Amino acid sequence: MFEPVIAPSASLVGLLQRGRGDGQLHALAADRSEAVEALETCVTRDPRPDWQVENRSLYYARLYMELEAPLTGMERHLHSLDDALDQDESRTGLALSVLGHLAAYGRRDARDLLRDYVATGWNWAWALDELALRDDDRALLELAPAVLRRFPEGPAGDAELRAAVRGAYEPRPWRLWAAHHPRVATAGEQSPFDLWQRQLNRGGVTPGWSTADVLAWADRPETGEAGSGEPEAAARRAAAAARCLAAVVRTEDRDAVLDAARHGLPGARAAALRYLVDRQDEAVAGLIEVAAADIDERVVSAALSVLGRMRGPEALAHARRWADPSTGGADSALGEAAVQLLADAGEAADGPLVVDALRRWISVRGVEGAGLATLVDGAGRLAAAAAVPALRHVYGETVSSELRGRAARALAGTDPYFAQGLAVECLWDCEESTRELAARHVTTTGDVRVLERLRRLAADPAEEAEVHAAVRGRLTSRERP
Repeated sequence: MFEPVIAPSASLVGLLQRGRGDGQLHALAADRSEAVEALETCVTRDPRPDWQVENRSLYYARLYMELEAPLTGMERHLHSLDDALDQDESRTGLALSVLGHLAAYGRRDARDLLRDYVATGWNWAWALDELALRDDDRALLELAPAVLRRFPEGPAGDAELRAAVRGAYEPRPWRLWAAHHPRVATAGEQSPFDLWQRQLNRGGVTPGWSTADVLAWADRPETGEAGSGEPEAAARRAAAAARCLAAVVRTEDRDAVLDAARHGLPGARAAALRYLVDRQDEAVAGLIEVAAADIDERVVSAALSVLGRMRGPEALAHARRWADPSTGGADSALGEAAVQLLADAGEAADGPLVVDALRRWISVRGVEGAGLATLVDGAGRLAAAAAVPALRHVYGETVSSELRGRAARALAGTDPYFAQGLAVECLWDCEESTRELAARHVTTTGDVRVLERLRRLAADPAEEAEVHAAVRGRLTSRERP
């Protein structure tokens, strides 16, 4: 898939790509043709780092409505030759979701474009799910022949049809079609049995019921196991082995587990470390230190990942020692992981360590990367006021709207000016949780835009229930004598 270039945060395109509230405000104040072009760029080249956890569709749909923007850019995108060549849901998913919201707002051209794409496009199932929520029964019934033509008569086509019925996010069209098309009815009846059969026939080697068997199994992936050589697969297997150890380890097996955690193969070592951490074994801190200094990256990764599962006063004491800048540990991988633990479970006195780590992260890595979110959350949880400049920087620069929402939540508890400042912008943010946060904290006096925005959010049927509740609570409190 095409990787979009993210524009600077101060530009109109950059603000819209990030889903920031200021993006909508700037677009409405800009030249209309420039705003529409920027909007089309975002919708046709999905800017999200992770489209499965970040929202943009309602944000962009609202701007389409405000600008009364045409859908020609999305139409070209959906009907381009790339639709057949690049069969990745993320290429067209955002545009289809935006069209779904526009159809809900009453845009007939959006509904027609979705219907046409169901009949001709590669990602037709997504478009059908959007229509299932917004279209009437008659129109959905008219789409059935075009969809059924995608599944040729015969065993292979019938199997594909069952898979489509089973995988539909919204079952409404299929239920309508089942009453008129025997093939759909049969597919709907057979689909649960297919799933049951796959579960019965699921292969896989399981460990024997002894500590030694489980530790050996942790390093013996099944032949042909999907992704068996990948770090994620190895981590999943180690976690499964640790759960098995919890069921089979006896008191007399402790020495074997300790030996595996100290000298075992990578999988057994990871499983043993995780088991010992979960049992809060007194020896685990020393074992983590040794593993974190190992030459095998797999062992180091396992040690750092299980460190985050440690809890209790002794664990925090070890984390403070590992993260102590006076010993140079703060710059080590173990020190960084220790600060993550302090951010997640530390006490107020750990705030300076977390703030220093947050500043160091931004200086070295910028405002992206796994682990930054934990430091942001920790600064807010520990009410570390010294982190406010760093949190504002993360809020303004990150491409991830999910991380920006975390920064806003941290600022709500640390920045005395949040309610009069960033909370106003957050009312237009693309993330519903950020809009809800803003509605609960924003100052309703002094800025004429605030009350107008709150009233519009309260009246918008597409808004989430949590945002409605927060907004109406603020409006009701103002109306009380």
